[in-house]
Amino acid sequence: MTTTNKPQTISPRILFRSFAIAEMFTWAGLITALVLRAFDIANLVPIAGGIHGFIFLCYSATTIFVWVNQKWHASVGLTGLLLAIMPFATGPFEIIVDRKGLLTGDWRLAPGGEAPHGFIEHVQAWVLRHVLLSVVLLVLLVTTLFMTLVWLGPPLPRN
Repeated sequence: MTTTNKPQTISPRILFRSFAIAEMFTWAGLITALVLRAFDIANLVPIAGGIHGFIFLCYSATTIFVWVNQKWHASVGLTGLLLAIMPFATGPFEIIVDRKGLLTGDWRLAPGGEAPHGFIEHVQAWVLRHVLLSVVLLVLLVTTLFMTLVWLGPPLPRN
């Protein structure tokens, strides 16, 4: 019996679920840090806020990537993005889209898959063909954006 060694990839479902859950955990960390600061116990907000901000950006990028792959309606994709600003909302959203079957399947634009149409799908197909380089570039992009946002400061200054 011969078996083909297909490279193991992370499915859209696993990728999206991972960042949806991570986003919820970082919300918990940020809220905990805010409570501790309010009671003058410790000021961990810069650390928790930084971690949460980084995961927020990663979740947003993942949502867009999965949105394109799964051909979600704009309302579904925008809901996924907007719910990231509400504490703990990404987990229930992930459960709902999964139960509706909106996370099933593999990467449709991966090598040997569908032909891309339009600029966004061509970018996604390139990313799926150059995964390691894409991860490095994405980490650099998210880190640059994150550092820029840290440099700009918090959205609401503390009095």
